[in-house]
Formats: sequence, structure tokens, C-alpha cells
Amino acid sequence: MKSGLIPAFLTNSAAMNFQITAVSDIWSRRREEGSAYISKYSGTPVDPVRNNDELYARKDVDAVLIATADFQHATHGVEAVHAGRDAYVEKPTAHSMRDARAFHSAVKASDRIIAVGTQRRSTPSYMHAAEYIKSGKFGDIVMVEMTWNVNQPARWRRYDVVPQLKEADTDWKRYLMHLPPQPFNARKYLEFRLFWPFSSGIPDQWLVHQIDTVHWFTGLPHPRSVVANGGIYAWHDGRTNWDTMTAVFDYGPLDNPAKGFQVLYTSRQTNSAGGVKEIYHSTGGSLDMDKQMVTPEGGLAPRDAADAHMQPIQLAPVTLGTGEKIATDAVLKADPQTAANMRNWMECVRSRKTPNASIDAGYSHSIALCMNVSAIQTGQRVTFDDKTQQVIVAGKPYES
Repeated sequence: MKSGLIPAFLTNSAAMNFQITAVSDIWSRRREEGSAYISKYSGTPVDPVRNNDELYARKDVDAVLIATADFQHATHGVEAVHAGRDAYVEKPTAHSMRDARAFHSAVKASDRIIAVGTQRRSTPSYMHAAEYIKSGKFGDIVMVEMTWNVNQPARWRRYDVVPQLKEADTDWKRYLMHLPPQPFNARKYLEFRLFWPFSSGIPDQWLVHQIDTVHWFTGLPHPRSVVANGGIYAWHDGRTNWDTMTAVFDYGPLDNPAKGFQVLYTSRQTNSAGGVKEIYHSTGGSLDMDKQMVTPEGGLAPRDAADAHMQPIQLAPVTLGTGEKIATDAVLKADPQTAANMRNWMECVRSRKTPNASIDAGYSHSIALCMNVSAIQTGQRVTFDDKTQQVIVAGKPYES
């Protein structure tokens, strides 16, 4: 939160008349550090509180920012809604369908304004890409390539802090929430992204950002099927979540299996070549979100068209980036995309309109995420039952 949501919030707080009054953390060190940090940059006192019961007992809290461990997001979101507060809830919305359904239902039964942390939804270039594809100019999507590669053995590790966390300084039972009781483990507390069921790692952290754009650009609510493969190939440091994954998602109308496209998703933490990319392909060309360009690359060329007695299909180049600048604080260095998504949520809290990154968007990325996790855990081709809103493996409901 210190490098993400707080800078994004403080960048917009003066203009939107928002103020942080309290920070809730069950670890004594973190709440004191958080209180001091926010007080310093906001210029107003911020009270440290021990837990969310104390937070929601306050009369000066109208809305909350939720940036807890991955497995806690949905439960904390439900808690905020039941407490009558609006909330900005970090992604993933949920990595179990049980939690996803509970959070979605709670929001839909309320009048609360909930935004989720898939900030591409408020980024101008992505908004223009969505408009372009929905206009029909791109043609039918035939393939999507998505990659998120790093070479970072220390990614999600907390070497310096883990030895400092003692069970007496926090509330381990409250941290576990609905998970089965287990002995205190500082790594699972601080390095939760490495361990299931605290997180699924790559899918929880990176997949949801990118797969969310597929749902947004196409209007499809979830994949038809998912398969996945991978493993821990390099960083044998006690983690249980893969350091390398390839997943294939099949998308298209449920009633027309002959129409659709694949999303090939690859991610590794062992070699950074290829970096982060999102490329949409049609028979007329490609839409590259890294370059923020539509080009005729890969489109049906004249010679190949003539061989098939067809006309060439070549997209005209289009620049998706507009050169728009999102103002951020020079000291806090807020991420522009996160700042824009935060601004949109603040505006919606005022107007009571639906945010760009709505709970429906969060629910859709949760379905894709849960299908991916289920494919990892079972090694099977995974589908989804729209009637029961359950992940299906080998013809039976499966709960990750």
C-alpha cells in the first residue's frame, strides 16, 4: 500500500476532498509505521487502530482502502459493505469462487461504491483500445498473447523483515480468517504470495490485470475453458506457488464453439526476456498494448489473399496512446494508472455512479483466476457452469 494505493490516494485527496483518518493493521509495527508515513505526507494526524472492528467503530470513516493479503480481499470487502462503507479493494477480487460469489452478492445487495484494483480500466490508452475493438474496426479477435516475465529471485520475498515478525506482535488467528488453523509462520504472513492458499502467486498477481482486458474488450464474462502447466523450476526457496506458468484460455460464445479465440498466457520469474506484453490479433492485423498501436502486422497480405480468392485485410495504423498526462505528486511518485483508477473511484463515491473497475469486472477476473488455479491444482481441462456459478473439473464442481 505504501508504494501503491497511498501515493495514488494522496495525489488526488486535496482535489477530491478526501482525507485519511486512520490506518488498521494487526501487526503493531506496520500500523505505527503506516500512521507515521501517512501523517507525514498528508499533513494531518492519522490514528493507528489494531483491527477492523476498531476501524468500523469510528464515526469519521466513510470509505476504506483494502490492500491486505490476496486471500483476504473478498472477506474484507464483504466486511466493509456490511459496515456501510464504500471501498477500493485491491486485486485479485477473490481466488476462490466461494469468496467471489459472497463479495459480489454483498455489493449487489447494497448501495455501496466498490472499485477493484485493475487500474487498466482507467488508463486512457486501454480505454481507447476498448473503444476501437468494440467499434468493429479491428474485426474478430483470433488470438491474444499475454506475457509477464521477470528474473527476480527476491520477488515477493521479505528477507530482512521475516525474522523481525513475532507472533506476539500480531493477531495470527485474525490473519488466517476463514483458513483452517495452523501454526504461526512469518513467511506465510509476509511472503504470502509464495504460498497457497494465501495466494496463487503468478495468477493472483499478474494474470488478473491482463485477463481483465479480455473481458472488457470483448464483453465476454469468463473463459469457456482453461488448461495450465508449469512448476517451480529455479527458485527452490520453500515456496509452493509456481515460478513458471503457461496457461491457455478458450474464449467465445458458449452456444457457438466454432466461434472464438485463444488467450496464451505465459509468465516466468526466472528470465525477464520478453518482459510484459499484451497483443491482440485479428485477420487484419494486431493491437499491441505495449507499443499502444494498431498495425497491419500479421494481417491477410495481398498474395495470401489472392491464393484464397479473397481481398486483402490490412488494418490502417492507429495510435492508441494520446499523450495525455495524469498528474501525480512528484515526491510520492504515484503510479499514473493507479492514480487514475483511484481518482475514478473517488469521483464515483461523490456521484454514486459505477466505477470503471466495478465489482462485476472483479467478479469476471475472479472466475478466470479460479479456473486457472483449478487447472494448476488438478492438471485437468477446467470449464465453468453459468447456472451454478461453479468451476467444473471432470464434470463435477471444484472449489480451489
